Amino acid sequence: MPFGLKNAPMIYQRMIDNALWGFVQPKGGWANFSEKMRKAETADADDRAGVTEASVSLNEAPRTKFEADRALSTTESAVATLVNSPLADMYSSGEPDESSLVPVLDRRSFVDDICFGSETFEACLATLDRLLSRFQECRISVSFSKSLFVQRKVGFLSHDVSAAGIAPDTKKATAVTELSFPSSNKGVQSFLGALNYYSRFIQDFAVYGAALYQLKDADFEPGGDLSAARRSFAMLQQRVRDAPILRHFDRGKDVHVTQFANEWALSSTLRQEHEGKLHPVRFCGRVLKDTMMNYHPAEKEVLALLLVLKVCYTQLVGKSIRVYTRFSTLEWVHKSKTLFGRATQFAVLLSPWHLVVERVKEKDCAFAQLLQAGLTSFVDLDESLASVAPPSKGSPNVRLDPHMLYARLPTSYSGHVLSFDGSAKMEKHGGYGSCSWILWKLPEWTIVIAVSAYLETTTVNLAEYAGMNNGV
Repeated sequence: MPFGLKNAPMIYQRMIDNALWGFVQPKGGWANFSEKMRKAETADADDRAGVTEASVSLNEAPRTKFEADRALSTTESAVATLVNSPLADMYSSGEPDESSLVPVLDRRSFVDDICFGSETFEACLATLDRLLSRFQECRISVSFSKSLFVQRKVGFLSHDVSAAGIAPDTKKATAVTELSFPSSNKGVQSFLGALNYYSRFIQDFAVYGAALYQLKDADFEPGGDLSAARRSFAMLQQRVRDAPILRHFDRGKDVHVTQFANEWALSSTLRQEHEGKLHPVRFCGRVLKDTMMNYHPAEKEVLALLLVLKVCYTQLVGKSIRVYTRFSTLEWVHKSKTLFGRATQFAVLLSPWHLVVERVKEKDCAFAQLLQAGLTSFVDLDESLASVAPPSKGSPNVRLDPHMLYARLPTSYSGHVLSFDGSAKMEKHGGYGSCSWILWKLPEWTIVIAVSAYLETTTVNLAEYAGMNNGV
């Protein structure tokens, strides 16, 4: 924020920035702007009166008020032009010019927490020279007594940055792993807040943390079930202990993406190959919304892929991406030209990317050998996640049992089964529709009757009800 208003919405921040515009103007800037505004207001008043210099010339007759108003409606007023110009908004041009680079409100500006590096010492010196030149242009002061140069490892924003990659701060990560399970929901939220900063180092953080995010105050009362939450808490602490080093993104190397999705969450990992192993560069993940929980696992993996493409857009744009998946559906969605429903939306979102889809089967030893030691293959996660599944009781995200999605009858059942359906056009396309119903006899599954009917005026719900009623 330019003036340090951290908690204000952006619309109010911009209003305050423009209100303080006069304080950062060079000497005489405010008087110059006032004179320009006075001339613009005078020009607007003359236009409204229809007595501009052009209208009182000898060759033209004076304009009527109707003609003046019509001219004003087709052209922008002088005041509006001035207000919308970069002269009136210090941020509309993207960067202030050199004349306005002066201390704000007679205060000096200091910079903190800047980290840079390069592959060679000469490149580091060149970056430092450009950085110091930029500080001088912007009147920014640097405390050289607190600056560190030529370091193999730097502590930056609670991270340890080195040539090998980025790792969590050892002391702070150890403090997180030594915490005991909280006795209240507020304590759990504090733990998640402390852990959220290091979630980028935890593979499948959203998958393991879902049980903790769904806890409520009632769960800590006598009789509450905290078994899944305790297991999730312990596994997250273990994940922090075993947090890998995230490699720096290398634009010259190939990009590999793995994704995982289950009933309640999804995650994806951006990887690159180093020393014959696929090392992580970035972990992404989130808990699924209620409307997405009944998606097919292949559709959830597409959502996981779209998430990493969005988060890592600047690194991935324009590159060929090798995607590892458990389903062959992803390649079909990306290349097929005959799609419908959600698959069409997924295909549109994936169309700008060049994807090379590779299916990985369960217990694929060749793929597991490519992964860095300590990372779990996404094809083996389902078996280990049953103990941390978030409970559906009192949870906003109720997990529906897959067995409840479909009717189940014993093979020896004798009787009849009715199936029906209906469809309708929108009212602007005619509003007509149709319905159909089929009566089956079990256990032979022979068709007793199959009928369809045309409905002159209907909706989708009414068409389905008509199919059910006629079938009954």
